[in-house]
Amino acid sequence: MVERNGKWALVTGATGGLGRAFCAGLAQRGYNLLLTARNKDALAALEGELSSTFHIEVASEAFELGEVGAGARLHAAIKQRGIAIDTLINNAGFGIHGRFIKQPTEREAAMIDVNVRALTELTHVFAKDMAERGGGRILLVASTAAYQPIPGYAVYAATKSYVLSLGYALHEELRRKKVVVTVLCPGPTETHFWSRAKHRLNPTTARMLMQPGPVAEIGLTALDRGRHNVVAGPFNKMIALVSRLLPRAVLAKGAEAFMSRASGDPAD
Repeated sequence: MVERNGKWALVTGATGGLGRAFCAGLAQRGYNLLLTARNKDALAALEGELSSTFHIEVASEAFELGEVGAGARLHAAIKQRGIAIDTLINNAGFGIHGRFIKQPTEREAAMIDVNVRALTELTHVFAKDMAERGGGRILLVASTAAYQPIPGYAVYAATKSYVLSLGYALHEELRRKKVVVTVLCPGPTETHFWSRAKHRLNPTTARMLMQPGPVAEIGLTALDRGRHNVVAGPFNKMIALVSRLLPRAVLAKGAEAFMSRASGDPAD
């Protein structure tokens, strides 16, 4: 395990299941933590919990990252505190389950704002700082959905494909600046993702969910090792491999059939 005593990590979406797991994993590695999420009270509670449990410095900034310019304002607020971010965990994001034409365009656009625009903006401003300082680390949280078109999660899967492609490119582009960029692709995980997406899983699928702690540890270990990409879990690795080999039209048909079985709600 890499010890980073005295250095700071920024975790977005810190109060969610994966966010909290990332915070614990980073704290165990000796990081001080800068937390951000929408809920100020939840952030304050988590801040106190982490500082008392791990005896590290913890600070928080409440931001709605879906707002235009939020990434730049968060970056400015952190700089005003005099904190230099060594590691960025770009974890904030959400999904929407349902047929594309039945979703309000405003809701889909809000998801794109968080999953794509805010992630890109935060990566840009903090990667620039890291490059100027001579190094740093960035973990982008994508999904196994990045590897295939998924009816019922059409826009969500497309946003995660963007994250995966961006991460591969930046891994090569920034390595000469000693900035490590790693993409974590979790499969289905037991978090609030499903309730926010309004997706009711059937009991069989629900039992297959991975826990946030092991998923976060897989991502942090890959980041420690300087990997460009990691898929969490053996079954998910197999799905990602198969997805690379099959035509997208076949993948879409298969995903349509699977999603219809996996959901407790009718797809149409």
